[in-house]
Amino acid sequence: MNNLDLAKTANEVRKGIVTAVHSAKAGHPGGSLSCADLMTFLYFEEMNIDPKDPKKADRDRFVLSKGHCAPALYSALAQRGYFPVEELTTLRKLGSHLQGHPCMQHTPGVDMSSGSLGQGISVAVGMALSAKLSNDSYRVYTLLGDGEIAEGQVWEAAMFAGHKKLDNLVVVVDNNGLQIDGKIEDVCNPYPIDKKFEAFNFHVINIDAHDFDQIRDAFKEARNTKGMPTAIIMKSVKGKGVSFMEGQAGWHGKAPNDEQYEVAMADLEKVGEALCQK
Repeated sequence: MNNLDLAKTANEVRKGIVTAVHSAKAGHPGGSLSCADLMTFLYFEEMNIDPKDPKKADRDRFVLSKGHCAPALYSALAQRGYFPVEELTTLRKLGSHLQGHPCMQHTPGVDMSSGSLGQGISVAVGMALSAKLSNDSYRVYTLLGDGEIAEGQVWEAAMFAGHKKLDNLVVVVDNNGLQIDGKIEDVCNPYPIDKKFEAFNFHVINIDAHDFDQIRDAFKEARNTKGMPTAIIMKSVKGKGVSFMEGQAGWHGKAPNDEQYEVAMADLEKVGEALCQK
């Protein structure tokens, strides 16, 4: 896809996020919106996947380590054709396969149940090691929150990945700077994130999370990096695309009411209209 089509699709993913969280009256819109461009790129350009065959053996794997941002994953999967977009309104409802955290047993396209912070990267490392041991060609991607990396298990997994030279693994950190209790630097400062991953023998790339050229170049660089895993640290805007959510920690984990929903969707409609003029 070209950048314009990716941007249009990412905007639809954001609409799906807002719609799902509003319908559920609960969820995590801020960190879902900040990673919408990444999720769009992964599912529409980067990964070897097939919505008609979600369990195909040679598919690339994705683990949403920050599992509370499931609305972003669900919305991307729906846009990609894994299930109808209309099902996003069933988020967190009884009987729905779209629960508050991803469940691999019930949701097409979900490769790993996640949500207990810090654990997703460990699973991704295991998947990447398995591919190496079996001489399989698939690649493994995982997305972490910048608040999540305060978990010690993240660094145990990173140490192991670097030691095993897992060059089929890409770890992405969504560095939107905010977590549930405020600024990450005030809660438990993780900076410099890039230097920490470098210390664990990762190839590190810093990018703008909302620039598709930078995203594309980063994943190309990761594919061309041999003998070590790659960490992509992407600087993002929490609540990206919704005026009153952008840069606000308070929108980490709450749903918009009806009036706020209308404002949010109007914001995203304006973005969509502007993209259609290009």
